[in-house]
Amino acid sequence: MDIQFTEEQELLRSSVQRLLRNQYDFDARRKIVASEDGLSRKQWGAFAEFGLLAAPFSEDVGGLGGGPLSTMIIMQEFGRHLVVEPFMETVVLAGGLIAQAGSDAQKRGFIPDIIAGTKIWALAWAEKGSRFDLAAVTTTARRDGGDYVLSGEKAAVIAAPWADYLIVSARISSSRDDRGGVSLFVVDRRAANLHLQSFKTIDGRRAAEVSLNNARGQLLGREGEGVAALEACRDRAIGALCAEAVGAIGELNSATLDYSKTRKQFGTTIGSFQVLQHRMVDMFIAHQEALSLMQHLNLSISAGEAGVSRLASGAKSKIGYAGKFVADQAVQLHGGMGMTDELNIGHYFKRISSINIQFGDPAYHLLRYARLDTAA
Repeated sequence: MDIQFTEEQELLRSSVQRLLRNQYDFDARRKIVASEDGLSRKQWGAFAEFGLLAAPFSEDVGGLGGGPLSTMIIMQEFGRHLVVEPFMETVVLAGGLIAQAGSDAQKRGFIPDIIAGTKIWALAWAEKGSRFDLAAVTTTARRDGGDYVLSGEKAAVIAAPWADYLIVSARISSSRDDRGGVSLFVVDRRAANLHLQSFKTIDGRRAAEVSLNNARGQLLGREGEGVAALEACRDRAIGALCAEAVGAIGELNSATLDYSKTRKQFGTTIGSFQVLQHRMVDMFIAHQEALSLMQHLNLSISAGEAGVSRLASGAKSKIGYAGKFVADQAVQLHGGMGMTDELNIGHYFKRISSINIQFGDPAYHLLRYARLDTAA
């Protein structure tokens, strides 16, 4: 599959490529990751100025109306440059949930600040032992006046240390696994009785364990619809993550091919060895298969096709395994230097490893794909 982009989509892609080429090379990225904050507020502002934060949102809320395909274009380029700023967490996850489930007042109140780049968001859905199950929620919420009071713990909340707001899944009633008992809440990250234990992730980002002890929040959307909203959000998230992975895979292939043309062994370049040529062909095929599947998934999400959730699991599994294969080969072909901090290969390896466990690892989604096929 090869998507024929519209003129507007081609303009978006070329704009993102130019912006990242000029402002976000590997050395600049390393300095951002090593900084105290761990992200560049200046770069985040540049993304807003170029319209990247507005691209997926509908024109009704001040966006550019690009939808999932604009997200795909942006995330693929972000994958090529290992961008650490929380576009995924703020725009795709939180912004997507607000646009999908929020009231008109919440959309008007929250989305313009996301588009302007003045507010950063994070999604707190995972808990210890939940094992990718969106309904496995023990965090509780009870009504208290016009707001709700939340208590519980959330695990590995990406971008939480940077965030101004969190979207938190919590259970109002019913048993631990009951879908209808889960709702979503907006919580100010600086709210009383909300505590963060921050840490760096292996791919250079920031995350936190979040503890809530009667922290106040407001209901996002309607009660009992949290799991359904998160399931739709997961499909969009997988589409975006797959696009980022494909961008990273492409860069690993290019870097490995270039290296094979210059690295000499036994008096000749290693790219002349037939066995290594075969391996790089396998890497190229894995990338092309992943690219086609990623585009198919995002087109299906954009069209609102039935069965997209099963397709998302198939893509997450297939592209996850492809990413691991290419990353492993790239590191091996570069030798020991492949995992050094000075070379970008190891950083792509770590990012692909992180992508593979977000919203379910390849093995989980392979089983889910088979289970959904049986259910159909």
